[in-house]
Amino acid sequence: MRQYLTPTVLGWLVPALIAAVGGMLRFFRLGHPNTLIFDETYYVKEGWSLANFGYEREWPEEANASFEAGDPWVVLESGDFVVHPPLGKWLIGWGIELFGQDDSFSWRFAAALIGTLSIFVVGVIAWRMFGSVWLGAIASLLLAVDGEHLVHSRTSLLDIFLMFFVLVAFGLLVEDRIRTRRRIDRALAAAGGGAPPGALRAHLGARTAWFTPSAWGPSLGMRPYRLAAGLALGCAMGVKWSGLYALAVFGLLTVAWDWGHRRRMGVRHPWRAALLKDAFPAFMSLVPVAFVVYVASWAGWIVTRGGYYRDWAEVNSGWWDVLPGWLPSLAKYHQAAYDFHVGLSSEHTYMSNPWGWIVQWRPTSFYYQTAGPGEHGCTVEQCSAAITSVGNPVIWGLAPVAVLVLVFAWVMRRDWRAGALLATLVATWGPWFMYQERTVFTFYTIVMVPFTVLALTYALGLLWGRGSRRDTTAAEAPTALRTRRLAVGLVLALAVLACAFFWPVWTGTYIPREAWELRMWNPTWV
Repeated sequence: MRQYLTPTVLGWLVPALIAAVGGMLRFFRLGHPNTLIFDETYYVKEGWSLANFGYEREWPEEANASFEAGDPWVVLESGDFVVHPPLGKWLIGWGIELFGQDDSFSWRFAAALIGTLSIFVVGVIAWRMFGSVWLGAIASLLLAVDGEHLVHSRTSLLDIFLMFFVLVAFGLLVEDRIRTRRRIDRALAAAGGGAPPGALRAHLGARTAWFTPSAWGPSLGMRPYRLAAGLALGCAMGVKWSGLYALAVFGLLTVAWDWGHRRRMGVRHPWRAALLKDAFPAFMSLVPVAFVVYVASWAGWIVTRGGYYRDWAEVNSGWWDVLPGWLPSLAKYHQAAYDFHVGLSSEHTYMSNPWGWIVQWRPTSFYYQTAGPGEHGCTVEQCSAAITSVGNPVIWGLAPVAVLVLVFAWVMRRDWRAGALLATLVATWGPWFMYQERTVFTFYTIVMVPFTVLALTYALGLLWGRGSRRDTTAAEAPTALRTRRLAVGLVLALAVLACAFFWPVWTGTYIPREAWELRMWNPTWV
């Protein structure tokens, strides 16, 4: 049996097993509560509308009660003005169609499935980046027990889908880098008989003028993983516009990696070569592909007639009359949605500043109910049931340390893995600092959760001493090594225990009020 459990097999199998356990946590009592909570009031009904009509329809006031009772046909015929693209709501709607609108399990099925899959994906990414099945297991485990990820996986909001597609795109670009570097190393070995890259400059055209193609080095070949990343980023944008930030940052990241490839080849001017030979293919693999996918996500709105602004071009003549009517109408829709987003600055109880996101300073309460004696199994004077989107305190307590480790490793060691993870945080966290006047919430950090987990995994890998060949120490005192590894084991054990402790306030379980207060470690969590 052992001969079949190769590192490659284990690299896929171990994250899959952990994802299966994480999936059980996410699907357990998924239909509770059987009411629309928080922003489900928008996205679940919009998802059902898309699945049935192809576009979002308006709903009358107090429509939730009818929808929850299994009667969604109170929906109006007019199109509704919604400010997020439709792909995430399509996924929610397909889950509803699969299991039936009258079952609250169906409302959240797609989110739970995507959340479960992301546990597997993050483990595979960690295995491929760090070259360790063990670190892949750590990444999957940490994501499986994180509270914010668990809550989003059990709630039909759009951000879990955005997170998944951004994560997949990153994983595909990592795989592209690994495979491209492997091809280069094989080619260098074949051309130079194992000589160092610098000795191969003449072989790669170093004696020609820098502006001639032969001076730029050979083609890096087909890049199917980068093309697939473009598809994933288009899907991310089709869920929320903030996927555009990931497209921009990841595009720059892959060009920077191509610069590194050229430098490794021994090209005389690697940055010029990367710009002149690699930047355009990278752009074409990502940007046009992503925008085609994004427009395709609006197909339901395009092919039907009832959507909001769908007939705008037909009743407003102008230079755009030469275009298909849906195109200027869609542009008008986007202008209106953009104006809404930039103007959103109303006060909200749970609004938070991005500076506090890395420590979950002001998490968002999705649901809170109280019960008296005899209600919902309550045996004390007052019980509370809460769904609070707060991350696992062990993970997020160490998150700032992990980010500092990334900065140090990138600056001092030029470790591409640290640089890549810092880039993901720039893409998923950094843009929100530009919106200090806009109403924003900590639950937006679900998109950065897997990358925070990967950052912590990287730091724990350095502590463990087996993150990669670079991290292996030639000789180390057994006691010191044992102490470091016990520390890693302690972090993982505490994270699992914290998951068990905070489970009630992540899942809406009724517990005594005092028990709920015991879990509100920070006054800003209330």
